[in-house]
Amino acid sequence: MKKSLVTLGVLAAAALALSGCTDSAARPESTAGATGDAGSGELTKVRVAALPIAETGALWAAIDEGIFEEHGLEIEVVPAQGGANAIPALLSGDIQFAIGQPFGPIRADQQDLGVVIVGNYANSLADGDDVNAVVALGDSGITRPADLAGKKVSVNTLGAAGDLTIRKAVQDDGGDPATIEFVEVAFPDVPAQLEAGTMDAAWAPDPFRGMVVGAGGTSVVQPYQATIPGLSVLTNITTQALLDEDPELVTAYSEAMAEALDWAAGNEEAVRTAIATNLKIPAEAAAGITLPTFTWDLADAGIEDLGALAVEFAYIDAEPDYDSLIQQQ
Repeated sequence: MKKSLVTLGVLAAAALALSGCTDSAARPESTAGATGDAGSGELTKVRVAALPIAETGALWAAIDEGIFEEHGLEIEVVPAQGGANAIPALLSGDIQFAIGQPFGPIRADQQDLGVVIVGNYANSLADGDDVNAVVALGDSGITRPADLAGKKVSVNTLGAAGDLTIRKAVQDDGGDPATIEFVEVAFPDVPAQLEAGTMDAAWAPDPFRGMVVGAGGTSVVQPYQATIPGLSVLTNITTQALLDEDPELVTAYSEAMAEALDWAAGNEEAVRTAIATNLKIPAEAAAGITLPTFTWDLADAGIEDLGALAVEFAYIDAEPDYDSLIQQQ
């Protein structure tokens, strides 16, 4: 088990390092004003931060399909560890959009940073196998949420939806969530770090969740399902400044992304092919990945429930102004 799990984790991390990085010198020209005309061959370059995980398969596949080009856009995907980590780049103008957890914008709202959710990207699944889970090695003795009390558990971003929903799941199972020690570990590092014993359990999406469970590990809890079934996994984020200064770009991106997600929902095979290609994993591994519900619609994203849960666990002092935070395009 150890050899196969560590090898898969190292290969995945190496592949992401090679395939996910973009040329840091390749900055877009000013995006102010009208977007490029795809028919004329002139495209507006847009930098979008996204996590190197299976859910990004919809974006990769839609780019390959030419959907964004049809809307006059050339998308440069910039790898990020989490939505919250991408917010400084958004505020500096280094990127124009980010695909990340909705909790980053919720926190940013507390500081009046002008970060806005303009559309959904993917929802978790309300029942069955979900798109992420807390996993542990088979010999860890951790089999239920309450067992995580007093343990060291990794998440990709501290103080976000991952550890928040895990705390709630542990509390509901009779454990003390205050005794969990959360550590920040990038998703690709999860398999190797579990084997190394640097943490007792880890929150991870596919393919990393599947690597651990497939090698004999345990799926301890699916925290989104256990707390807010169907909660948005990822949303599309930008700044109020970009909305005000370049509404045409935001409109073009929104229309393209809405079309891309609708197309991805009906073209699962293409999405899985993009996952295998970009994450450098075997096609058979990509075929076994649990995909989320790809959607631009924020109506059932559960963001308000997430905000209420954040207040309950004192992650934030008060719920955000949802009218300004969530601006469905």
